[in-house]
Amino acid sequence: MAGTKKRNSEPGGARAFPRTGMFAIGAVAAFALDQLTKYFVVRYLDLATVGSIDVVPPFLNFRMGWNTGVNFGLFADDSQAVRWGLVLLSVVIAGYLAWWGPRPARRAIVVASCGILAGGALGNAYDRVAYGAVADFLNMSCCGIRNPFAFNVADIAIFAGIAGILYFESARPQ
Repeated sequence: MAGTKKRNSEPGGARAFPRTGMFAIGAVAAFALDQLTKYFVVRYLDLATVGSIDVVPPFLNFRMGWNTGVNFGLFADDSQAVRWGLVLLSVVIAGYLAWWGPRPARRAIVVASCGILAGGALGNAYDRVAYGAVADFLNMSCCGIRNPFAFNVADIAIFAGIAGILYFESARPQ
């Protein structure tokens, strides 16, 4: 009927905000945790100068790395085109997740996973804008196998967000 209000349970009604809020909380939490840990380790512990700190060797070490590429340094050629292309890609992905994730048909855990993934992507994008490269510092090895790669909390958030989306979206009741 003309002039009637939407019910709160309809898509776009009052229920849309909690899903958007859940996305935002996941994104802000992942971004903030990433940036706080980077500040603490790189600046406060001065890992940028020291280079490495053994925390619980060989399981957990801080090893400073500035990654201009993607995972494992792929496509790292220090070009401005790669840098800004990856920033743009991160922003586009975060924007898409902000649009796709909070839809009313999505389970809350999928919405939160989208937010966590977006926050991680934006955390690494911020590094690229501010420093020209992503600050990686976590290094884990075990059982006589030395891992030469470093990663950060944003990488963990990206992995966890993707895993959450894939697992919980595929486990959705039909």
